[in-house]
Amino acid sequence: NTQQRRAGAMASARRSRSTEREEPSAMEGRKRKALESGRDAPAGKSPRTGGAYIPPFKLAKMMKEVGSDKQSESYQRLAWDALRKSINGLVNKVNKRNLKEILPELIGENLERGKGLFVRSVMKSQVASPAFSSVYAALVAVINTKFPEIGDLLVSRLILQFRRAYKRNDKPICTAACKFIAHLVNQQVEHELLALEILALLLEKPSDDSVELAVGFVKEVGATLLEVSPKGLHSVFEGFRGILHEGAIHKRVQFVIEGLFAVRKTNFEDFPAVPDELDLVEQDDQITHDLSLEDKLDARSGLDVFTVDPKYEETEREYQRVKREILGESSDESESGESDGEEEEEEAVPPPVAARAASAKTEEITDMTETDLVNLRRTIYLTIMSALDFEEAGHKLMKISIPRGKESELSSMIIECCSQERTYIKYYGLLAQRFCQVNRVYQDCFVDAFYKQYETIHRLETNKLRNVAKLFAHLLETDGLPWSVLGVIKITEDDTTSSSRIFIKILFQDLAEEFGLRKLNERLQDPRATSAGWFDGVFPKDLPKNTRFSINFFTSIGLGGLTDNMRAHLKNLPKTIMSKPQAAAAPARKETSKEKRRSAGSASYSYSYSGSYSYSGSYSYSYSYSGSYYSDSADSGGAKAKEEKK
Repeated sequence: NTQQRRAGAMASARRSRSTEREEPSAMEGRKRKALESGRDAPAGKSPRTGGAYIPPFKLAKMMKEVGSDKQSESYQRLAWDALRKSINGLVNKVNKRNLKEILPELIGENLERGKGLFVRSVMKSQVASPAFSSVYAALVAVINTKFPEIGDLLVSRLILQFRRAYKRNDKPICTAACKFIAHLVNQQVEHELLALEILALLLEKPSDDSVELAVGFVKEVGATLLEVSPKGLHSVFEGFRGILHEGAIHKRVQFVIEGLFAVRKTNFEDFPAVPDELDLVEQDDQITHDLSLEDKLDARSGLDVFTVDPKYEETEREYQRVKREILGESSDESESGESDGEEEEEEAVPPPVAARAASAKTEEITDMTETDLVNLRRTIYLTIMSALDFEEAGHKLMKISIPRGKESELSSMIIECCSQERTYIKYYGLLAQRFCQVNRVYQDCFVDAFYKQYETIHRLETNKLRNVAKLFAHLLETDGLPWSVLGVIKITEDDTTSSSRIFIKILFQDLAEEFGLRKLNERLQDPRATSAGWFDGVFPKDLPKNTRFSINFFTSIGLGGLTDNMRAHLKNLPKTIMSKPQAAAAPARKETSKEKRRSAGSASYSYSYSGSYSYSGSYSYSYSYSGSYYSDSADSGGAKAKEEKK
């Protein structure tokens, strides 16, 4: 048995040595085939140069063999490979010291064609060296000012990479993506709301890894959030505090959180947002992209793959022109000659053709999808909800470049945010008051909003209705809105609904609480407002039925003191009614003697009014009125008036 085991071991050793000798030969064969595939490629097909390394001298030889036909697939593929290698080389050797020297060389490459290559190269280099994330973010920040689509593509791919890594629990990739996003937020390439969304996701279901990742992310982006969104950063630290109190995580992670609180006390002095040597872009020149974790993003992987460009030479010339504008290079004499020739050709163009060409150049593209409007509303909403107080919110909203004619979006968004709260918050009233007093345009927008809200008040729930009524009451109290807006209100049984009556009730009760009943009555009895008819609908005097309805309404809500004028009007109404037929009898026709005797006896007028109203939520009342008026003639010709009321 021992001899048999020795023989078997020797045979297995012999077989392993033979396979080791065969493997190098197989590898050499594969390399040889790869090289030969590029050397022996047919004339009609492009050589496969993407996988195997080709020495520079051999690449130059292949370029000569292809020829100067820039429209051929072979030439464009070789140019694509050269562009990819050049971009990869420049990105790989960038650091803090040579960043300013690398940038002109990088812009010298056709980044418009190779935007996908550049983004992929930056992401791979950052994953391999996360310590250089700030350098790559500074590089992208400069490129983003000239080519915003590159910054948008990079942020989109980073968000997709973070989502994928988070679902797969791939901590290294997730950490690298978070670090890169943090530095892009510091450079203002991406909006700070993305950082808050990532922190909310990481702390939603806290685990040891997610909390540790969130702590590292806050250290990188905390200085920026402390400056632009202190309220959001405060809520994040409240989340950390709650995790510490629960004690469900490991003690090591708890110590990490305590260390983060110590960093916060120093205002992130050891973790500056942007180092001085990497602060290369002015704040006004930077273009910030507003992307969210919930957005449907497209990685546009097709930009990383070679495709034949039928207008290759034209796009190359266009990029050369853009490059000269960015780098400030002077054009050559030949180019100036060509431009002179083009100017002469343009002068030779007939006027109608030139006019059509000018109109085509000035043609504007209108976005019917309202994407800009949706982004504007989202920006306004997030700014309102993330501000610490109304002054900060007003300051940030004034900085938003709202297009002319879209100011109403601001007023509608403030009202909508206020209606969504559980109870009324004075923050929204103060914010609306600030804009009404700053600019007359915003005041007109809130006036229109008042009319629209009152017309559609029946669509709101009771809680939303209460908040909206208190908001407009605050604007009336502070004279943010003119009191003429109350002219749209008509307190009659036919013109009001249950929702509108609740709205009016809350509005006037809030005004009475702020002014007091006496001062409010003085404002409502202002001669200028009365002559203008601002409150004719609130205190109607056209029909006794409407007058009594308004009196009963205000009495039921505890504001009967506002109805004194209407009560006096109703008391004097019989005399007014009686005086009308007497005035009309003067120019009447001559009566016959029989008619005179019949009319001399008595003249009587009678009327009756009745009605009822009930509202189960707040109040109920009913009323009825009937009476008659008559006059008896005396010997002296005088008239006596008697009145009976029930």
